[in-house]
Amino acid sequence: MEIVLALASSVAVLFGADRLMLWLESRGHVNWRRKGRKDLSEEPTTGIDGMLSDQSQG
Repeated sequence: MEIVLALASSVAVLFGADRLMLWLESRGHVNWRRKGRKDLSEEPTTGIDGMLSDQSQG
């Protein structure tokens, strides 16, 4: 009986966490299930790339 209660509690917590993440996603705070990941190749590069390149600054 204790195992059944533990499993039911685990399912309830996971379901609640999923609903919380979907709510946060609808507000634009996180990407969870519906929007997917960003394509990082389309993102602009940062200035640190130029600082770490092998160009000599004579």
